[in-house]
Amino acid sequence: MSINKSEIEQLIGQQIAGEERKIRSLKELTQAIAPDDAIGRVSRMDAINNKSVNEAALRQTEARLTQLQQALKRLNEPNFGRCIQCKGAIPAGRLVLMPESRKCMKCAR
Repeated sequence: MSINKSEIEQLIGQQIAGEERKIRSLKELTQAIAPDDAIGRVSRMDAINNKSVNEAALRQTEARLTQLQQALKRLNEPNFGRCIQCKGAIPAGRLVLMPESRKCMKCAR
């Protein structure tokens, strides 16, 4: 399976759109919890815990979005699809699943 850069570009665009939707949703879930909300103490603790989990997910999603945007910029560089460590080819299947990958499976371990 060889790398088709136009397909990878389309895939990255779809993944960027998905990550942007996820970020919008997570931002809504991480809004401050008003102290005067009429919820019980245990429910408030659950809400605070859920907010923390969603904040961590938001940070991860924002980081992946940045990586995907950078991959899109690198797409037309001659070394796109080459491992930054061993300089070998990154398998096309890995690029389809993780277009932001900069290392082959061997070097990523």
